[in-house]
Amino acid sequence: MPFKDLRHTPHQTGRKHFAVLLDPDNLTEASCLHLITLAADHSVDFFFVGGSLITTENQAGIIRLLKEHTSTPVILFPSNSQHIDKAADGILLLSLISGRNPDFLIGQHVLAAPTLKASKLRVYPTGYMLIDTGRQTTASYMSGTIPIPYDKPAIAACTALAGELLGLRYIYLDGGSGAHRPVAPEMIAAVREAVDVPVVVGGGINTTEKAKAALEAGADVIVIGNHIEKNPGFLAEVSSLVSSYNVALDVHR
Repeated sequence: MPFKDLRHTPHQTGRKHFAVLLDPDNLTEASCLHLITLAADHSVDFFFVGGSLITTENQAGIIRLLKEHTSTPVILFPSNSQHIDKAADGILLLSLISGRNPDFLIGQHVLAAPTLKASKLRVYPTGYMLIDTGRQTTASYMSGTIPIPYDKPAIAACTALAGELLGLRYIYLDGGSGAHRPVAPEMIAAVREAVDVPVVVGGGINTTEKAKAALEAGADVIVIGNHIEKNPGFLAEVSSLVSSYNVALDVHR
């Protein structure tokens, strides 16, 4: 199958996409292979690999398994410059625009830039926005930043717009791993209205109803991680939901 590039997901096409976020700390070789098998039977557009705090050395092995057993693009979701792996296909170069910690706005990027320039990784400049979803997450704790309030869609929209005007090509709204609730549809819709770049949404999506709400609100890519690790069968449910949107789109063309 041809390589599917994250850059080919402009929201103007109307197509929806599904990314599975794999945290190397939470996977074994067996569990990773099981997810790869499920993804072979149920369409997954991207594997994001990484996490806010990686305490093991499993990442390289996880990426190796993915590259050996699937043609689905493997995209790094790094928490710092130490987690760059040239064996992946690409990297979300995350700038934490919801916070005011300079290390995650530009500092880690300066350290990573020479390595990325010398690599063959596709770089996806992404405005990363942490959203308060009912609990402090590892991402907010490790970054030392305050998430955007859950019920303040206008703040999220203005932040996303600032990111787009600064030249960022993707906006990622994240409730964080184990979020008590997903990002509010009202906030997704406000961000979708404010920007023309693809909108990625993750965190707290643990039912098909919540996944559907995010898609209906305007998410171009939905990211499922924590719940698939607990319930691998959820991968098939979300894949089917995303596919139904794209089939309906094709029918009406």
